[in-house]
Amino acid sequence: GCVLALRSGRTPAVTGEAAGVGDVLAGVRLIRRTKVLFGAISLDLFAVLLGGAVALLPIFAKDILEVGPTGLGFLRTAPAVGSFLAALAIARWPVQRRAGPKLFFVVAAFGVSMVVFGLSREMWLSMVALALGGAFDLVSVVLRSTILPLVTPDELRGRVNAVEMVFISASNELGAFESGVAAALVGAVPAVVVGGLA
Repeated sequence: GCVLALRSGRTPAVTGEAAGVGDVLAGVRLIRRTKVLFGAISLDLFAVLLGGAVALLPIFAKDILEVGPTGLGFLRTAPAVGSFLAALAIARWPVQRRAGPKLFFVVAAFGVSMVVFGLSREMWLSMVALALGGAFDLVSVVLRSTILPLVTPDELRGRVNAVEMVFISASNELGAFESGVAAALVGAVPAVVVGGLA
Protein backbone atom coordinates (compact mmCIF):
# COMPACT_ATOMS: atom_id res chain seq x y z
CA GLY A 1 0.00 0.00 0.00
CA CYS A 2 2.80 2.41 0.88
CA VAL A 3 4.65 1.72 -2.37
CA LEU A 4 1.50 2.22 -4.44
CA ALA A 5 0.85 5.51 -2.62
CA LEU A 6 4.17 6.97 -3.79
CA ARG A 7 3.57 9.71 -6.32
CA SER A 8 7.01 11.11 -6.97
CA GLY A 9 10.62 10.43 -6.19
CA ARG A 10 14.07 11.07 -7.42
CA THR A 11 14.53 11.16 -11.15
CA PRO A 12 16.77 8.25 -12.09
CA ALA A 13 20.02 9.14 -13.77
CA VAL A 14 19.77 8.34 -17.46
CA THR A 15 22.98 7.59 -19.29
CA GLY A 16 23.31 6.39 -22.79
CA GLU A 17 26.21 4.07 -22.04
CA ALA A 18 26.60 0.84 -20.15
CA ALA A 19 28.45 0.87 -16.85
CA GLY A 20 32.11 0.08 -17.18
CA VAL A 21 34.42 -1.65 -14.73
CA GLY A 22 35.42 1.76 -13.35
CA ASP A 23 31.79 2.53 -12.55
CA VAL A 24 31.32 -0.83 -10.88
CA LEU A 25 34.46 -0.37 -8.76
CA ALA A 26 33.56 3.20 -7.77
CA GLY A 27 32.02 1.92 -4.53
CA VAL A 28 35.21 0.06 -3.63
CA ARG A 29 37.33 3.16 -4.34
CA LEU A 30 35.07 5.34 -2.19
CA ILE A 31 35.25 2.88 0.71
CA ARG A 32 39.06 2.78 0.49
CA ARG A 33 39.26 6.59 0.46
CA THR A 34 36.73 7.25 3.25
CA LYS A 35 38.06 6.32 6.69
CA VAL A 36 34.62 6.08 8.29
CA LEU A 37 33.33 3.68 5.64
CA PHE A 38 36.50 1.62 5.55
CA GLY A 39 36.65 1.44 9.34
CA ALA A 40 33.00 0.49 9.85
CA ILE A 41 33.00 -2.22 7.18
CA SER A 42 36.40 -3.73 8.05
CA LEU A 43 35.67 -3.69 11.80
CA ASP A 44 32.50 -5.68 11.32
CA LEU A 45 34.13 -7.92 8.72
CA PHE A 46 36.92 -9.00 11.06
CA ALA A 47 34.61 -9.37 14.05
CA VAL A 48 32.36 -11.76 12.14
CA LEU A 49 35.29 -13.48 10.43
CA LEU A 50 37.11 -14.23 13.69
CA GLY A 51 34.16 -14.53 16.07
CA GLY A 52 32.17 -17.16 14.17
CA ALA A 53 31.33 -19.40 17.12
CA VAL A 54 27.85 -20.22 15.80
CA ALA A 55 29.32 -22.63 13.25
CA LEU A 56 30.72 -24.71 16.11
CA LEU A 57 27.49 -24.95 18.11
CA PRO A 58 26.91 -28.64 17.23
CA ILE A 59 30.31 -29.52 18.75
CA PHE A 60 29.55 -27.50 21.88
CA ALA A 61 26.08 -29.04 22.24
CA LYS A 62 27.32 -32.62 21.79
CA ASP A 63 30.79 -32.76 23.33
CA ILE A 64 31.32 -29.79 25.63
CA LEU A 65 27.96 -28.88 27.15
CA GLU A 66 26.48 -32.35 26.49
CA VAL A 67 22.96 -31.04 25.93
CA GLY A 68 22.08 -32.97 22.76
CA PRO A 69 19.89 -31.89 19.85
CA THR A 70 17.34 -30.06 22.02
CA GLY A 71 20.10 -28.07 23.69
CA LEU A 72 21.53 -27.27 20.26
CA GLY A 73 18.16 -25.82 19.30
CA PHE A 74 18.21 -23.58 22.37
CA LEU A 75 21.79 -22.52 21.65
CA ARG A 76 20.89 -21.67 18.05
CA THR A 77 17.92 -19.63 19.27
CA ALA A 78 19.81 -17.59 21.87
CA PRO A 79 21.48 -15.11 19.44
CA ALA A 80 18.12 -14.42 17.77
CA VAL A 81 16.48 -13.73 21.14
CA GLY A 82 19.33 -11.36 22.02
CA SER A 83 19.00 -9.60 18.67
CA PHE A 84 15.25 -9.23 19.09
CA LEU A 85 15.60 -7.70 22.56
CA ALA A 86 18.36 -5.37 21.35
CA ALA A 87 16.15 -4.30 18.43
CA LEU A 88 13.38 -3.38 20.87
CA ALA A 89 15.85 -1.49 23.06
CA ILE A 90 17.50 0.42 20.23
CA ALA A 91 14.09 1.32 18.80
CA ARG A 92 13.13 2.77 22.19
CA TRP A 93 16.51 4.39 22.96
CA PRO A 94 18.22 5.10 19.61
CA VAL A 95 21.88 6.02 19.39
CA GLN A 96 21.92 9.75 18.75
CA ARG A 97 25.58 10.70 19.13
CA ARG A 98 29.07 9.26 19.38
CA ALA A 99 28.21 6.35 17.10
CA GLY A 100 31.88 5.59 16.34
CA PRO A 101 32.98 4.87 19.94
CA LYS A 102 29.76 2.94 20.52
CA LEU A 103 30.51 0.82 17.45
CA PHE A 104 33.95 0.00 18.86
CA PHE A 105 32.37 -0.85 22.22
CA VAL A 106 29.72 -3.22 20.85
CA VAL A 107 32.25 -5.03 18.62
CA ALA A 108 34.58 -5.46 21.63
CA ALA A 109 31.64 -6.63 23.76
CA PHE A 110 30.72 -9.11 21.03
CA GLY A 111 34.25 -10.52 21.25
CA VAL A 112 34.04 -10.76 25.04
CA SER A 113 30.72 -12.59 24.82
CA MET A 114 32.29 -15.11 22.43
CA VAL A 115 35.18 -15.66 24.88
CA VAL A 116 32.68 -16.23 27.70
CA PHE A 117 30.76 -18.67 25.51
CA GLY A 118 33.95 -20.54 24.63
CA LEU A 119 34.98 -20.91 28.28
CA SER A 120 31.50 -21.73 29.63
CA ARG A 121 30.60 -25.23 30.76
CA GLU A 122 27.07 -24.30 31.88
CA MET A 123 24.13 -24.23 29.49
CA TRP A 124 22.55 -21.11 31.00
CA LEU A 125 25.80 -19.12 30.83
CA SER A 126 26.41 -20.24 27.24
CA MET A 127 22.91 -19.13 26.27
CA VAL A 128 23.36 -15.74 27.98
CA ALA A 129 26.71 -15.24 26.24
CA LEU A 130 25.21 -16.13 22.85
CA ALA A 131 22.21 -13.86 23.47
CA LEU A 132 24.50 -10.97 24.39
CA GLY A 133 26.59 -11.70 21.30
CA GLY A 134 23.45 -11.51 19.16
CA ALA A 135 22.43 -8.25 20.84
CA PHE A 136 25.83 -6.62 20.35
CA ASP A 137 25.95 -7.84 16.75
CA LEU A 138 22.56 -6.29 16.01
CA VAL A 139 23.60 -2.93 17.48
CA SER A 140 26.77 -3.10 15.36
CA VAL A 141 24.71 -3.76 12.23
CA VAL A 142 22.32 -0.89 13.02
CA LEU A 143 25.18 1.55 13.66
CA ARG A 144 27.02 0.53 10.51
CA SER A 145 23.83 0.64 8.42
CA THR A 146 23.18 4.15 9.74
CA ILE A 147 26.72 5.48 9.29
CA LEU A 148 27.18 4.24 5.72
CA PRO A 149 24.34 6.13 4.00
CA LEU A 150 25.16 9.33 5.89
CA VAL A 151 28.71 9.57 4.53
CA THR A 152 28.06 8.11 1.07
CA PRO A 153 27.12 10.41 -1.83
CA ASP A 154 23.69 9.68 -3.31
CA GLU A 155 25.04 8.56 -6.66
CA LEU A 156 27.30 5.92 -5.06
CA ARG A 157 25.00 4.69 -2.31
CA GLY A 158 23.86 1.58 -4.18
CA ARG A 159 27.41 0.59 -5.11
CA VAL A 160 28.72 1.08 -1.57
CA ASN A 161 25.78 -0.90 -0.20
CA ALA A 162 26.50 -3.69 -2.69
CA VAL A 163 30.16 -3.82 -1.66
CA GLU A 164 29.16 -3.91 2.01
CA MET A 165 26.68 -6.74 1.41
CA VAL A 166 29.30 -8.79 -0.44
CA PHE A 167 31.85 -8.28 2.34
CA ILE A 168 29.39 -9.10 5.13
CA SER A 169 27.97 -12.17 3.38
CA ALA A 170 31.44 -13.42 2.55
CA SER A 171 32.70 -12.81 6.10
CA ASN A 172 29.88 -14.92 7.55
CA GLU A 173 30.73 -17.86 5.31
CA LEU A 174 34.50 -17.43 5.65
CA GLY A 175 34.07 -17.03 9.42
CA ALA A 176 32.32 -20.40 9.60
CA PHE A 177 35.11 -21.95 7.51
CA GLU A 178 37.80 -20.31 9.69
CA SER A 179 36.09 -21.59 12.85
CA GLY A 180 35.96 -25.12 11.46
CA VAL A 181 39.61 -25.10 10.41
CA ALA A 182 40.71 -23.61 13.73
CA ALA A 183 38.64 -26.16 15.66
CA ALA A 184 40.19 -29.00 13.65
CA LEU A 185 43.69 -27.69 14.37
CA VAL A 186 43.49 -26.58 18.02
CA GLY A 187 40.07 -27.71 19.27
CA ALA A 188 36.67 -26.00 19.49
CA VAL A 189 37.20 -24.18 22.79
CA PRO A 190 40.57 -22.57 21.90
CA ALA A 191 39.21 -21.68 18.45
CA VAL A 192 36.26 -19.76 19.94
CA VAL A 193 38.30 -18.13 22.72
CA VAL A 194 41.14 -17.00 20.44
CA GLY A 195 38.66 -15.83 17.81
CA GLY A 196 36.77 -13.78 20.40
CA LEU A 197 39.99 -12.23 21.68
CA ALA A 198 41.11 -11.41 18.14
